Amino acid sequence: MTRALPPVRGYTSNPALDRPRSRWADAAVFVGAAVLIWIVVKVSAGVDVPFDQADTPATISTDPAQLPYYAARSLLRMFAALGLSIAFTFVYATAAARLPRAQKVLLPGLDILQSVPILGFLSITITGFIALFPGSSLGLEAASIFAIFTSQAWNMTFAFYQSLISQPRELDEAARNLRLSRWQRFWRVDVPSGMFPLVWNAMMSFGSGWFFLTAAEAISVNNREYALPGIGSYVASAAAESDTAKVLLAVATMIVMVIGLNVLFWRPITVWAERFRVEDSESADAPRSLVLDLLRRSHIPGLLARAFGPLVYPMDRVMSVFGLAERPLYVPVLRRRVADAVVVVALTVGAVLLLHYIHTTVGFGELAHAALLGVITLGRVIVLLIVASAVWVPIGVWIGLNPKVTRLAQPIVQVLASFPANFLFPLVTAVLLATGASLQWAAIALMALGAQWYILFNVIAGAAAVPNDLREAAANLRLPRTLWWRRLILPAIFPSYVTGALTAAGGAWNASIVAEIVEFGPSTLVATGLGSYIADATRVGDFPRILVGVLVMSAYVVGINRLFWRRLYALAQRRYSL
Repeated sequence: MTRALPPVRGYTSNPALDRPRSRWADAAVFVGAAVLIWIVVKVSAGVDVPFDQADTPATISTDPAQLPYYAARSLLRMFAALGLSIAFTFVYATAAARLPRAQKVLLPGLDILQSVPILGFLSITITGFIALFPGSSLGLEAASIFAIFTSQAWNMTFAFYQSLISQPRELDEAARNLRLSRWQRFWRVDVPSGMFPLVWNAMMSFGSGWFFLTAAEAISVNNREYALPGIGSYVASAAAESDTAKVLLAVATMIVMVIGLNVLFWRPITVWAERFRVEDSESADAPRSLVLDLLRRSHIPGLLARAFGPLVYPMDRVMSVFGLAERPLYVPVLRRRVADAVVVVALTVGAVLLLHYIHTTVGFGELAHAALLGVITLGRVIVLLIVASAVWVPIGVWIGLNPKVTRLAQPIVQVLASFPANFLFPLVTAVLLATGASLQWAAIALMALGAQWYILFNVIAGAAAVPNDLREAAANLRLPRTLWWRRLILPAIFPSYVTGALTAAGGAWNASIVAEIVEFGPSTLVATGLGSYIADATRVGDFPRILVGVLVMSAYVVGINRLFWRRLYALAQRRYSL
């Protein structure tokens, strides 16, 4: 009687899933990795150069020959910010979902952070980053990456938090019965169960980063202007020169770059994420990626797994002693009350200090003025959400439920979502100036260009995650179309839609700072609203007005989240989690 050998820790193999290996695939993967490393090293060499704050130019060269280098610099910042956003998402969302006492602070904090516009972060952080790296452009680079991070992180955090709180009870009970450590619970249960919405929201967050790239690379705060080499600052410089041809050239470069990113990066990741879907039957038309097929046919990933796989188990054992605690079954009443009292006292002291500062600088009348401007911007946000939901929910369901359509539509959707629509703002401004149209209504469309994709991407992710066995059951029962929407699709996508609509609302508020004031050459169009109020205060360095604008915008976003969106979150968790 022979005894089967135990599997090697950190490495598993399923012969049924193995694909024939190819040396051509090995050569392609090796050359691709070498080229990628060379590009990163070459581009990053320009990150740390001497920097003189007094003599820094406010614009960069608009020579078209520099566009490939500028695009590479912007892409490097985008991926650095994406890495920070993923790390922040894992820590913050897990803490909010697993620590009941921290949840009372972290969730409102996330609402506030999401509502603070990117210019609000820049006006506070840029001086600190420059001081942290004196005489080096690393300070500006860090400020730019942090600004892009603030446009990416919140959407991913909301999505991962929603996947954690709507996790099936059976998974939670299984993790407890198997006595998984905190670290094991996170990597073996939490991350796999939230991988599908996390990947799709990471794509959307990446697109949001492109949208704010101009503000992050062509920085104008405190009556000072800074420009970093990048495609965003190139567009800003071309718009300042009223050079429409160069703006269109940058637009074409962005389209090529976004399509390349979709083929080489996002499409392989979305196809790989299919392995984390939970269902009893498999779709007959599974999505595919040529790049992922190439990696699977290469020996290189297997060799790397065998080389580094044995390190996973010891690291797993060491890290198991750390992590966030499981939700306790009982928390003493006294401990809860003490924690609540500490939070209330801290918030009260902070509010008193802020109000005293506002009273001694601009006065409380400025708060009322900003609140009235916020009502106008709120109206634009509401119109945007209604129209975007009516348009993109049916389209998102259609894309998510049809793998063939997903394969064809994903590159198009990714281009539309990742394309920084504010690159078109100079052209829109030129059209508005030529036609004499008002920005008051056009600002809604400009805001939608940056915010509506949150709804589409989350609905696609929610529809694609509907278990295939449920869809087959509905088809076998021949449900009428109306009943099919009411009883299957809308309940199934409801948690994803709530996440998408919530982040779209926050994104719309943030987008207002670049949509309510647009420029083309010497001409500037301004729409009445809170976004243009904050943008103008940031440009002239009026910190009291910046603070008032950020506080009012935060109050609007947090209040609406508390009164409306959080109730929908609770409803989604209670009734509509699969």
